Amino acid sequence: MPQPLSELTTTGVGGPAADVIEATTEAEVLSAVRAADDAGAKLLLVGGGSNLVISDDGYDGTVLRIATRGVDVVRGAGGGRSRVTVAAGHPWDDVVKATLDAGLAGLEALSGIPGSSGATPVQNVGAYGADVSKTLDSVRAWDRHASRLVDFAAADLAFGYRDSLLKRTTVEGSPRYVVLEVTFALEASTLGAPIAYAELARTLGVDAGERAEAAAVRATVLRLRAGKGMVLDPADRDTYSTGSFFTNPIVDADTAASLPDDAPRFPAAGGTKLSAAWLIDRAGFAKGYGLPGTAGADLAGGRASLSSKHTLAITNRGGATARDILAIARAVRDGVRERFGITLHNEPLLIGIDL
Repeated sequence: MPQPLSELTTTGVGGPAADVIEATTEAEVLSAVRAADDAGAKLLLVGGGSNLVISDDGYDGTVLRIATRGVDVVRGAGGGRSRVTVAAGHPWDDVVKATLDAGLAGLEALSGIPGSSGATPVQNVGAYGADVSKTLDSVRAWDRHASRLVDFAAADLAFGYRDSLLKRTTVEGSPRYVVLEVTFALEASTLGAPIAYAELARTLGVDAGERAEAAAVRATVLRLRAGKGMVLDPADRDTYSTGSFFTNPIVDADTAASLPDDAPRFPAAGGTKLSAAWLIDRAGFAKGYGLPGTAGADLAGGRASLSSKHTLAITNRGGATARDILAIARAVRDGVRERFGITLHNEPLLIGIDL
């Protein structure tokens, strides 16, 4: 019987797939990928399902759920950095906790992010002033075009803001490079990396650029994320989302200068990074937009809305479809473009649908 893909995603939307395979070992991953490629079948990879919005029509190919597990720590000699190698399917937040339990620092600001470890370098996952590229050492993957194993050093992946070579060679969730293992280089320390995010520094009671106990950083990040509905909780409908639906736009100097003085601005490669949340709010889309009784509820019948805690997340309030999620996303995107002349772009992968 076809399996609803809504069961494999954190937003809880997506139609059926006739062929869903779960791989718990690297050999099973490679076997499933080769079989799909040999048959000329479409292939969708799913880890934690936190970065996918899948069409209500489902997926007419093979869905491979990567559920490999394993965290291996090799201690650095003479005070050098330790290497932590993680299986692609290992839940990301479990990895962060394991590294702190091992006395290693560097990933603490990335606590609470849902999904699997193999997805983190693809998206260059980041939060609270940190991102994966800062600690990534290497990635081992299967190259489907060349039919061989490949090893990438961090520099090979041409990381950008929520971007990488791995992402740029992925089409509708079907990658050229199937990530098998990810290795991080981490410092043996009870102190976390220098705090680069003002809200986090302020909450910890330190100045930006200073360090704090890694365990305190993790606890604070988890608390901040939970307050924004960004830590998965089956009892909280605000967490039935992909997290941030839109990336923070990077614009040129003239565009940045055209915004009101109170618009947050951050230096970034290629221009100035803006706050998508600020743009959304100032364009008239408040927290909870789309809920019954609010403007825009007709767009999705109240089944989907912006989070009641954070304007960047589009949530499934119960019974939502992918069409409902996209209705909210389009209204927000179009409203921001009309108000500021800036087009927001989706962060999650859209499978079988377009924004």
